[in-house]
Amino acid sequence: MANELNQETSPYLLQHANNPIHWKAWSEATLALAKSQNKLLLVSIGYAACHWCHVMEHESFESDEVAAIQNQYFVNIKVDKEERPDVDATYMKAVQIMTGRGGWPLNVVCLPDGRPIWGGTYFRKEDWLSVLQQLHQLFTNDPEKVEGYAMQLAEGLQSMHPVVALEEHFLVPWQEIIEKWQKSFDLEYGGHARAPKFMMPTNLEFFWQFSEKKEAPAVKEQLHRTLARMAWGGLFDVVEGGFARYSVDIRWHVPHFEKMLYDNGQLLSVYAKAFQQNPEFLYQEVVEKIVDFLQNQLRSPEGLFYASLDADSTNENGTLEEGAFYVWKKEELQDLLKHDFEKFTDLYNINEFGYWEHGNYVLIQNQTYLEFAQKWQMTFAELISLKNQWLQILKEARDLRPKPRLDDKVITSWNAMTIIGLLDAYEVFQQPKYWQLAEQAMQFLIQNLYQNHQLYRIYHHGIAKTEAFLEDYAYMIQALLHYFKSKPELAILTLAKELTDLVLDQFYDAERGFFAFHPQQKNTWNAHYEIEDNVIPSANAIMAKNLRILGLLYANAYYETLSKQMTQQVMQQVDYPSAYSHWLQEALHWELPAKEILIFGPQAAFYFKKFTQTYSLKHQVYFSEKSLPIPFFQRPYTEQTLFYVCEHGACLQPIETWEELEKLMIV
Repeated sequence: MANELNQETSPYLLQHANNPIHWKAWSEATLALAKSQNKLLLVSIGYAACHWCHVMEHESFESDEVAAIQNQYFVNIKVDKEERPDVDATYMKAVQIMTGRGGWPLNVVCLPDGRPIWGGTYFRKEDWLSVLQQLHQLFTNDPEKVEGYAMQLAEGLQSMHPVVALEEHFLVPWQEIIEKWQKSFDLEYGGHARAPKFMMPTNLEFFWQFSEKKEAPAVKEQLHRTLARMAWGGLFDVVEGGFARYSVDIRWHVPHFEKMLYDNGQLLSVYAKAFQQNPEFLYQEVVEKIVDFLQNQLRSPEGLFYASLDADSTNENGTLEEGAFYVWKKEELQDLLKHDFEKFTDLYNINEFGYWEHGNYVLIQNQTYLEFAQKWQMTFAELISLKNQWLQILKEARDLRPKPRLDDKVITSWNAMTIIGLLDAYEVFQQPKYWQLAEQAMQFLIQNLYQNHQLYRIYHHGIAKTEAFLEDYAYMIQALLHYFKSKPELAILTLAKELTDLVLDQFYDAERGFFAFHPQQKNTWNAHYEIEDNVIPSANAIMAKNLRILGLLYANAYYETLSKQMTQQVMQQVDYPSAYSHWLQEALHWELPAKEILIFGPQAAFYFKKFTQTYSLKHQVYFSEKSLPIPFFQRPYTEQTLFYVCEHGACLQPIETWEELEKLMIV
């Protein structure tokens, strides 16, 4: 018998619709029910691609014994963290205060008013039953003690809210920050010298930005070491493209096999920018394969991108198994590749180095293509042709396997960051497909996810739902600003400014100096001000960048001042730099501003493409064939294409030829 989740659209919630537990969705009505019945709330948070969420569901949430306890003593709520990141963020902070760690599934027990009293992540069935019974008895026998727990936790959560404290002329101690960061570098495999190992695209983008603006050979080496090893590792699906969420080992070898849109969208940008700095064939290949993955496996009929692919799929025995779709048996590869098996083994390590468990291998490289080609006395082109033949054979074999489950909801912020990645890749590689994918997704978001001055977070089966959070607005604005660079139409920039003013009006908390994650959370116990960067950069950091760029284009001093103040405030509290890498990019900009370049006139589009292919994406370059009613684009009409080179809006005399611009860019 289905519970109330069968009325939901979230693939994650629907996975739990037939559990014997009386799950409800998060809503004001559910919270009111808990208050009216004076029952503890049990809030269980996860997402569709989460392996350990599936494990706990099978062990506990499908159990009649567990259901009997939960249904009798608790009001049970299931939350898709991707639909309600505000709920997830609040309870994740609470669990981190209580236990020092977090993760998913995230399970929290709360008072009827929603204040948390206890929480954790994955539990075995026996432990889960024991905890539930103890908490019920404590709430029944000593409610004052439980109220004390709730008050302490609420105070702890409120103490984490930002406090305005600005110092004049604060200088970022770059050498100290980099030296501290370097202590955690893995000098063999890149990334952090620990497992599990997350890719952290925003860290990599900072390394790129820093090594573009400062003499930093160690940072540059770490960037390219990490990108190469990630692409070589089992973390990257060489057969069909796309990165998995993280690696369970230090070598990027065995991933947690779920593939998330937000990782792949951001990594498009990182690999495209890295290619400009160091034009490795591997980077171009990774970009092409990520785009293939997005187009073939995550793209919706409307041209948007779905959220994720599950880690688990059905194995040859008919049971769900993590990674079953992606791993290989030695005998299977021998049968598929025949006389090429020896070469394939040398490149992808069907040996002890590439072995995982239970007779399964995860493909991993530990040599460059050039090294391999020289060893086997073939040209580079011959190797690439042969490798592609192998991977096509493997793809055809894998197509016969049951595919991982797809979370087919569309998330605005994740689509926006993917659009940004596609646009960055287009600027570098000039592949028309990259532009077409970005434009179709961008136009659909504009036309269908922004209605009557309200942006929506979720699009599923033709319906826009869930009012957007700060993350969605921030990334939508950033995507519009990127889109405007390649398609300088007034309506695009006007919409970016309209959304920015809406965010300032509804989300900005002047007392804190930052934006709340949700307008209704300002100055409440469960308010969330996202400051630290995670795998997805802080929404406040993205807004700081948006305000800086719009401040330049509109000559709006308030935007620029607010952006700078937010950045300065964060820079005064940086303790571990990897959690503030997007803020560090902003600080770097204020210290060493990139050149602002406007290409203006009849051939502006041609020279814009030439510029982005030739020069680093660190520069803010725009083009327009005509004057626009925006301060930065208000230029006298000319039949000649001119190049305006500016710094902080102050421009030199216009340059008349490409050759003159090249000379200036070299200096």
